[in-house]
Amino acid sequence: MLLSSKAAVVAGLVHSVLAVPAATTTSVAPGTAVPSLTLSTSVASPSASLSAILPPQAPLPPTQPWCIGQIFCAGSLLQTVNIAQLWSDPKTFVDKPTSKSSQQVLADFNTFNLSTVTEDDMLNFVDTDFLGEGLELEAVALPNFNPNPAFLNNVTDPLLKAFAQTVHGYWTQLARSTNQSALCAEYPGGTCESTLIPLNHTFVIPGGRFREQYYWDSYWIIQGLIQSELYDTVNATLQNFMDEIEDFGFIPNGGRIYYLDRSQPPLFIHMVYDYVNVTGDTSILQRALPLAEAELAWWATNRTLEVTSPYTSQKYMLSHYAVNNSAPRPESYLTDYLTVHDPTLTTPLTDAQAADLYGELASGAETGWDYSSRFEAIPQLGNPGLRTLNVKNHIPVCLNSILYKARVLLADLYGTSNETAANTHRQVAAGIRAGIIDLLWNPDKLAFYDFNLTSNARNDIFTAATFYPVWNGIIPDEVLASQSNAFGYFASVNMVMNKYNGTVPVTFIDWTGLQWDAPNAWPPHQYIIMQALRSIPSNLTTNGLPVPNSYQSTYDLVPAGQIGFTEAQLPGQPFRGAQANENATATGPGADINKLEGTVVNGGNATSGEGWRDTLQREVANRYYTSTLCSWHATGGSIAGLLPQLPASQLNLTDSINNTGNMYEKFSNLNVDSSGSGGEYTVQAGFGWTNGVLLWVASTYGEQLVAPQCPELVASA
Repeated sequence: MLLSSKAAVVAGLVHSVLAVPAATTTSVAPGTAVPSLTLSTSVASPSASLSAILPPQAPLPPTQPWCIGQIFCAGSLLQTVNIAQLWSDPKTFVDKPTSKSSQQVLADFNTFNLSTVTEDDMLNFVDTDFLGEGLELEAVALPNFNPNPAFLNNVTDPLLKAFAQTVHGYWTQLARSTNQSALCAEYPGGTCESTLIPLNHTFVIPGGRFREQYYWDSYWIIQGLIQSELYDTVNATLQNFMDEIEDFGFIPNGGRIYYLDRSQPPLFIHMVYDYVNVTGDTSILQRALPLAEAELAWWATNRTLEVTSPYTSQKYMLSHYAVNNSAPRPESYLTDYLTVHDPTLTTPLTDAQAADLYGELASGAETGWDYSSRFEAIPQLGNPGLRTLNVKNHIPVCLNSILYKARVLLADLYGTSNETAANTHRQVAAGIRAGIIDLLWNPDKLAFYDFNLTSNARNDIFTAATFYPVWNGIIPDEVLASQSNAFGYFASVNMVMNKYNGTVPVTFIDWTGLQWDAPNAWPPHQYIIMQALRSIPSNLTTNGLPVPNSYQSTYDLVPAGQIGFTEAQLPGQPFRGAQANENATATGPGADINKLEGTVVNGGNATSGEGWRDTLQREVANRYYTSTLCSWHATGGSIAGLLPQLPASQLNLTDSINNTGNMYEKFSNLNVDSSGSGGEYTVQAGFGWTNGVLLWVASTYGEQLVAPQCPELVASA
């Protein structure tokens, strides 16, 4: 696509995309929904020479309560394989079923002297005793797949309509079912051992290393499946979750046994409600309602505590993330192990400190935000920051907002069939709402902040979690008081649209290297922001967007103290080309480098009489479409007759020769050509929730979407 002169000037950060080794490849025969899945095992790449003796190990952590077996739980075998660093991603090993019985694998391992065992010994052991990762799953055809669902008619631009249809087709590549022929019998009597939790129904995976069903990812996957009219697949996904509640009493983080000590943001009832609301299929409620009660009971019993407000002295029952864990997570064993046993530490952690930190790391994973400065006592780069994690002592805005709405939705699903239960849930919801307003809402800053039990006060780190309450139906009186206040709650979104090239970042802290910090912008958050905007009453949205004074920028429209940074302290938006190492003007009107008349670069077209709420929705929707389409095109995506593939000289810059486009799990808010970065694993492509949000945006805002101007790719600085 050609760049406009304005877009060329403001095009963002130098393009840089991490190459991702694919665990699987899929293709779909034209005109069908039957995928052809080719499994490929990751090639081991030891970090040391094969003759090297493994370094000394720290003492083993305690056996964990959820642990089944001795191979894939914290223990000598798992720790030794991880110390060998055979793969860059520790998850690769724990997703490999054994090729022998558990007893034989353990007997083979016990022949090693751990003081002399070498890289080559461990490589041969794994090659001999384990199979390829993910073999317990198989591709599956999606029932009633329609290549032309009705929502495509909502998209008026031909290119964007074709892109939405392409993304709709990706469901056929991400659909999975349990490969019954590859399953291992229940431990310990089988001929093999595996970490897979077998599921009885079809599901859609996120993609990349996430090769099994995941809990909160599935909410946004379902938003897309609904637009794609794949209602049978939505039902099947919900049936899997209900099976897990029956088996375990809760929904695990994902479909592996090593997730059995933690859950994820509890969106099951939201999913059931959306499915019933769209399809009218109330028959699912006979099974779903009792199991929804069971899930809420699990959260109430295991993740809820009484909190006394320092502001009003009122007591509330509110929830937090708190995993009972004192060992490295198996799927991130080496990462956690090195966080605790960091060779740069001058004073090693005690056993108690190590156990506490392992619990914090697991709790951080339960939040879905693994990891973010949001939960660090002292936000710092890398392991020093992670060692200050304080997740368990936070009352999170997001979790309690979700649980509030879950109660409200469950009451609505009961209707008049069980008014006693419905009234009980509404009463509990009212208590949660009151606690959120009292403890988490700052009426002066017009934002929500997590409550810190350690300091007995609200935190001051501004995050995208501030938009969860309004998304879930909690609108503070101060927001409802005036158009000015209602806009003030969303003023940071307006600032991002004007100041940065991409979408809204998760925080404005960019020095931790964590993936749930700036500059990363996540698809679920863009969805939540748009839905929160849609929740604002129309009588508060008739005015146009406020305009800063001639000597100010849109930063000056943000309520004082809301973001917690001066404008000069915010991350800069880099220029390109000869100015690649320079930022846009840090303050003043020059900082709004994306500002156009009535809109922003890649923000769609303004319409007469458009209120501020609708303007922000249009701009965020267009900017999200821009990030997905431009990064897909930058990695080899093309559409016949509408969008030619970039030449090899350009694709070489993104390591995308012979690639056909990546749908990334996260994006950079500085560069719409690029994926996000940071975190404990390389950026993943696929990607379930990215696709789901894209299709929802296409369906909801199709007439307002305008083909983006994608910046030209340049060599990484």
